Amino acid sequence: MISIKNTLIALFSVALLAGCSSMNLNPDLGGEAKYPTGASKEATPGGQNDIYSKPDSIFGKGGISLFGKKQSADSGAIGVNSYLWRAALDTVSFMPLSSADPFGGVILTDWYTPEATPNERLKLNVFIFDRQLRSDGVQVKVFRQIRPAKGGAWKDTEVTPATARQLEDTTLTRARQLRVAEMNGDK
Repeated sequence: MISIKNTLIALFSVALLAGCSSMNLNPDLGGEAKYPTGASKEATPGGQNDIYSKPDSIFGKGGISLFGKKQSADSGAIGVNSYLWRAALDTVSFMPLSSADPFGGVILTDWYTPEATPNERLKLNVFIFDRQLRSDGVQVKVFRQIRPAKGGAWKDTEVTPATARQLEDTTLTRARQLRVAEMNGDK
């Protein structure tokens, strides 16, 4: 025997499906869904933009305010200082990247062997800690390995702290250059 509860659920499901089937998904295409293609980036004949246009935020034009700080819904900002992030990427650009996380502020490189010293290789881990452009906002860890001249396995060797500090200073200098260039309207 079918209960009233099961009957109501079945009727609700049928009504929901009937409502969805009569829904006009895209008035320009006669109700059929449209897969985005490169050819459909134009404005539609009714003057409305298609799916490639930037949608309005559910929080309005200004975003939302959390704890007195304005958070724009369309800011798309990374989690760390953008000048430090770009400068760090510029500084380690000669090395192959293994991983780069702009939200966590971590850049990991793969091993790099300079042409001048084929029995030596380096690896960097760059950490960006802050949203502010500060001297303590970036930290670089340098790893160095050497291989004996007769071949064999790579062996870890000590790196002077000055090497990491020099890379940090280079990153900070580049970050300041990027900030000044942006303030002056250069790109």
